[in-house]
Amino acid sequence: MMEKLSALYMREIKRIYRSIYMWIMLISQPIMWLVFFGSSFSGVPKEFLQTFFHTDNYIAFILPGELSVSMLFVGMFSSMSLIQDKRFGYLKRVLITPTPKYNIFLAKALGGATRGILQAPIMIIASLALGVSLNLTPMSITVLFLALFFVGIGFSSLYSVLTVKTSDWQAPGVVANLINLPLMFSSTALFPKTFFPVWLKLISDVNPITYSAELGREALLLNDPNWTYLAYLGIFALAMLIIGSLITDKEMTAE
Repeated sequence: MMEKLSALYMREIKRIYRSIYMWIMLISQPIMWLVFFGSSFSGVPKEFLQTFFHTDNYIAFILPGELSVSMLFVGMFSSMSLIQDKRFGYLKRVLITPTPKYNIFLAKALGGATRGILQAPIMIIASLALGVSLNLTPMSITVLFLALFFVGIGFSSLYSVLTVKTSDWQAPGVVANLINLPLMFSSTALFPKTFFPVWLKLISDVNPITYSAELGREALLLNDPNWTYLAYLGIFALAMLIIGSLITDKEMTAE
């Protein structure tokens, strides 16, 4: 089983490394987020930022949030990869072998999480170049990468589950519009919860992106991560993996 899973996972990784357009996106997208969106608060008084954002640099505030959001968007690419395999007949060839269906699902989830993790060092280097002061220690980096990995696994699994029965190219985009923006703006990735209305705070309190963003800030800026947040993300990832494996075994087809 592990040999088959490893082979499917390596195929996902090779697809990343062999695509020049994927690398352009992996490098340019996070840098543009930091440069353009992060600079939008450059004129805000530092006293305001320190009071509400607990830092005098908005880029430092959104860095963990944007890292978390990038893991949310990689889920869309996982489901697009699955649909591509269906349309080109690759999935049909795999399904006639003894390979368990859940191995295909796990490979897609792991591949999506890996794709997102590749953006983390790029964004960290870019933020340092922009003058952000980060607390980079073995513990803070490990906590950050674990949190991002859990979020990536969770949302790659969720996307795959929602598109497992279709071969329509438009499905990932529709799912993205229904999931990504509401989750991004109902989290504390871009703004602190202080500004939210009550109903939005309730959503934020259960949103995995909020926990990942807050955990990243505590690790990179304060060197004091909340281990409960990491446990929450781990449970989220495990639950999505279990649900996804069960649904994939029952519903996945090559059509």
